[in-house]
Amino acid sequence: MAHFAVVAPAFYSHFNSLSVLALELIGRGHRVTFLHRPDASVYVRDARIGFHAIGADTHPPGSLGESLHRAANPGSPPGLRRVILDMAESTAMLCRELPAALKALQVDYLIADQMEAAGGLVAEGLKMPFISVACALPVNREPDIPLPVMPFVYEDSERARKMVEGSTKVYDWMMGPHRRVIAEQARAFGLAPRDNLHECLSALAQISQTVPSFDFPRRALPPQFHHVGPLNAGGAAPNHAGLPPLDPDKPFVFASLGTLQGQRYGLFRRIAHACRQLGVQLLIAHCGGLDERQARALERIGSTRVSAFVPQLEVLDRADAIVSHGGSNTVMEAIAARTPILALPVAFDQPGAAARIEYAGIGLRASARVSSTGRIRDQLRRLLNEPQFAARMAPLADEIRQAGGAVRAADIVERALDLQAAAQPLASHG
Repeated sequence: MAHFAVVAPAFYSHFNSLSVLALELIGRGHRVTFLHRPDASVYVRDARIGFHAIGADTHPPGSLGESLHRAANPGSPPGLRRVILDMAESTAMLCRELPAALKALQVDYLIADQMEAAGGLVAEGLKMPFISVACALPVNREPDIPLPVMPFVYEDSERARKMVEGSTKVYDWMMGPHRRVIAEQARAFGLAPRDNLHECLSALAQISQTVPSFDFPRRALPPQFHHVGPLNAGGAAPNHAGLPPLDPDKPFVFASLGTLQGQRYGLFRRIAHACRQLGVQLLIAHCGGLDERQARALERIGSTRVSAFVPQLEVLDRADAIVSHGGSNTVMEAIAARTPILALPVAFDQPGAAARIEYAGIGLRASARVSSTGRIRDQLRRLLNEPQFAARMAPLADEIRQAGGAVRAADIVERALDLQAAAQPLASHG
């Protein structure tokens, strides 16, 4: 069978999603190897999945932590520029190192995360068939659609179109260091000129963890684009046996800010006080971002319990609302569980996800930086007391259930690469 390489940004959430697809492909007899800087090996947690370290000369062991810290706390404009430079340096390293590594490993095909341009650039340069996967919001551009990093809600108006156009120009200017690397590497590989992520996507198949209803109105997606919903959808029914004891007569709120933002003690503290004022139960998952002293301090606020990690699908299935940073994986899992969302976006595509949550009417959004305890309390009260949020989630949850997850994604991969003997025509956009 085939040997697949996976190229993705060195973030746990991206590796985690793509590992689900990798295991589905491995179950069909294929071989899958992730390639990245040495530190990224900790994200590959299943022995059936391979990992091959590259780039140790410029990205040595021990250096990833600094990059992640900067990504989680960009702060000032110089800090944001440093994050963009980190992205540019990672793409340059992968473009430099991947060709020899792919040849040595005898890789047949490549699975490229949309957020890492090197996957598509190298695959095209080597004339290696590849598939694009959007673990975050898709980067595919359309003139009237706000970029995933923008906090705007879609409007069909001239004012909104001008706002999208202007914000896109600002974003492209800010991303200059990364765009220059893409342009340089495209020239080096002898490819057609390009300088943006959306110009490095597969012509064979593009897979997204979203569903059509969780997006603004799209009119120009390519025919090879496929919504499959969260890759981990369609597993066993949630088992609540491992959850902490809960009072069935009190609402239950879950709070998680993801793996990069889990150190935000002050924000967790505001969330805990808001839940105390509402008299509801709260479970916080900080993903290792808090120390023991901070965790215990939070547990002294109302009915709050704190854990580094929890079985998130089971918790969401039981929760009455979630307070989230708006990370794509958490948002799609919350929709699948029909759990209304209070989004407190911080960075990356989180503002775009929060805007889509509001547009779909399945939750509310507020500022992670300036929202007071009272603001968070009032937003949560609405989510818990107004049934229309959960009601609007029902059709989206049904859409996710029917989208196919990793099984359908693997079908798309095999059919696009002609690896499935009984291949059937692929329905696009669904």
